Amino acid sequence: MLRRCLLLPVMAFALSARAQNAPTQADIANLQEDVRGLTQRVNDLSLQVEQLVRDRAESRVQRDAAERSYATVAQLNQAVAELNRAIQSAVANSKDEVLQRVGEQMEKLARQTNAALDSLAKSEPAPQAVAAEAASGRRDHGGAYVVQKGDTLESISKKTGAAIPDIINANRIADPSRILVGQTLIIPDPAGK
Repeated sequence: MLRRCLLLPVMAFALSARAQNAPTQADIANLQEDVRGLTQRVNDLSLQVEQLVRDRAESRVQRDAAERSYATVAQLNQAVAELNRAIQSAVANSKDEVLQRVGEQMEKLARQTNAALDSLAKSEPAPQAVAAEAASGRRDHGGAYVVQKGDTLESISKKTGAAIPDIINANRIADPSRILVGQTLIIPDPAGK
């Protein structure tokens, strides 16, 4: 269409020149050269317009893509909420794993403790045997003593004449401040007999 607009004045000029006087060959050649130049210029302008249209379309695509890449506050809040849920789930799973490991370790420790207690029970005389010994009056180890309310190792030592370290060793007492009422203690012979 642009081409037509530019060619119309040229054609009108050519027709008016013909009407006024017969054009010469040189005039026609000049006109043809002008038409070729104008045609070339119109073609160049058409290419530029096409390039501008393509650039505009590409710019629009880039703008749309940029608009889509921005997150709204609602989208950010939703993403944060999803991330929080994922973290809470991971923490819960981690807690379950830790609790399971702790449970397994506690079971292992319980088995080891029971084995140690069994070993101690086999190496120590049974409480019933100690009580029977105390009741029978046997004095293989110097005697037996049943702990009364208010007794301490010091008071028992004074009553029986046995040294406190000897009572602790004979009964394998781990904590001397923890003897129980009713507990039967082996009292070593104070004379070492």
